Amino acid sequence: MQKAWLVAVNMGYGHQRTAYPLKGMAFSGKVIQANDYEGISKKDRRFWETSRRVYEFASTFKRVPLMGGIIFSVIDFFQKIFSFYPRRDLSRPTSQLKQICSFIGAGWGRDLIGMLKKNPLPLVSTFSVPAFMAEHFDYPGEIFCVVCDADISRGWAPLDPSKSRIKYFASTQRSAERLELYGVKPENIFLTGYPLPKELIGSESEEILKEDFKYRLLNLDPKKRYLEKYGTLVDEKLGALPEKSSHPLTIMFSVGGAGAQKEIGIKIVRKLEKRIKNNEVRVLLSAGIKSKVKKFFSKNLKNLNLGGGVEVIFEKDVDSYFQRFNEKLKKTDILWTKPSELSFYSALGLPIIIAPPVGSQEDFNKRWLEKSGFGISQGDPNYVDEWLFDWLSQGYLAEAAFEGFIEGERLGAYNIEKIVSRNL
Repeated sequence: MQKAWLVAVNMGYGHQRTAYPLKGMAFSGKVIQANDYEGISKKDRRFWETSRRVYEFASTFKRVPLMGGIIFSVIDFFQKIFSFYPRRDLSRPTSQLKQICSFIGAGWGRDLIGMLKKNPLPLVSTFSVPAFMAEHFDYPGEIFCVVCDADISRGWAPLDPSKSRIKYFASTQRSAERLELYGVKPENIFLTGYPLPKELIGSESEEILKEDFKYRLLNLDPKKRYLEKYGTLVDEKLGALPEKSSHPLTIMFSVGGAGAQKEIGIKIVRKLEKRIKNNEVRVLLSAGIKSKVKKFFSKNLKNLNLGGGVEVIFEKDVDSYFQRFNEKLKKTDILWTKPSELSFYSALGLPIIIAPPVGSQEDFNKRWLEKSGFGISQGDPNYVDEWLFDWLSQGYLAEAAFEGFIEGERLGAYNIEKIVSRNL
């Protein structure tokens, strides 16, 4: 496998989670955080940190009545994705993109690219800005950018796309088409799919995924409504199912990097308390690396006495968190999350219950999930003990899971590695 500089940013989890499945190709096995690497200048660190704080503040403050929504909408406007139709030339750069490029022109990122130039391996970035930096400061190696949303804003494409040599790995057909409307040359766009964790897939024959999915499907279709209609297809794709599942119905609620929506997780637990105590349901609360979120969960679970029926997923560093998160997904049946990059995990046969989106790109991810049939918008969490089990009885979640398994692209990591190697 061709080694490369793998570059991300630790602003939320999206760009780091996208990089994690590609670590096998990373030089020295390390992901370089463009905003937090050894030797970063104080000026660059301060600039990145300001950007991160503004976004996290807006994401959490959004819940404040009236003013929160107004402030967030102003910030979100600058990363807004406009309607795809009518198809038209969208190559004109936005004011936000011009501003970003002006900062790069003033020296933002020069130190990072100067460091990487000493060993000009292919550069694979999971965020557009480091790719822009590499091109501006004449990085001599190949420059690749991994798209981590179902649809993207103009900010993902460079100032003058027709002259750019940045190559893109598109997660969906729509994001590939969008890049063309933004002016990126077709030969610089590769439709690879989103890179998903290999440990949840296995080799390209997907042996691990198929085995895990058999048990999941039994929990998602307790009344056999889906299997009665599509049992022949299931047998063709998976083979014979086991007699019973290896675990109780398991729901993972995942909190985003800014810690927003953590209250939903506790509401789920409280409303499913009886079923949890009866070992009918297990709930995993994914707190990430945010100690404040972990403390919030722990405090609210303290007097419920639910034992192993509820587990908080927390680690101090992001790699350990992703590793544990992926381990727990093997016996997770339903992923409940806002429509972030985790939307693409639907291709693993995980039905997505869609929490309210935060930001324009998540609005489009939600639309993609619903149109594809991979996810369903959450009902009122106050009545989850009613609507969730109606959905299970009707086979709705089994249908979403199998739709994601059949139609979703999950070999993105393998596809990206092959393209990087053959482009040298």
